[in-house]
Amino acid sequence: MMPDLDPNTDLSFTRTLAVPRQLVWDCWTQPRHIPHFFIPAPHKVTAVDIDLRVGGRFNTVFEVDGAVIDNRGVYLEVVPVEKLVFTDAYTEGWKPAPEPFMTAILLLADAPGGGTTYTAIARHRNPETRKTHEDMGFFDGWGTVVTQLETYAKGLMR
Repeated sequence: MMPDLDPNTDLSFTRTLAVPRQLVWDCWTQPRHIPHFFIPAPHKVTAVDIDLRVGGRFNTVFEVDGAVIDNRGVYLEVVPVEKLVFTDAYTEGWKPAPEPFMTAILLLADAPGGGTTYTAIARHRNPETRKTHEDMGFFDGWGTVVTQLETYAKGLMR
């Protein structure tokens, strides 16, 4: 079910991927897959630590232009093969983050022909944060991530 979107604080897009939903889910929930798609190339994911449960950690480390960026978050909702919600508003143990940025919602559904309907939503605390994320390149960046995900997942099907 598609959540209500607030155009003032939410960013979203939907794409159809030519890979099965289970494989998309596996890529998003198994640490070995995350470095292959989670940040637009040539940037890199250098570490992943996942505890896939509500309140469990979703921590990653990025290397962007030589800078190391530590991303800590938790899962808010885990509905296997259907919905994944995580945020950087908290870290494991429900410790509030000093400067939270967003909550991500990924929705997966079967698409005709065995593919996946993939919806990504980024929710922000206020319109200013939403605008910052949009100006940072939300649509290009998250679009690149999903393209990388689809390409990587297709390679796993061989």
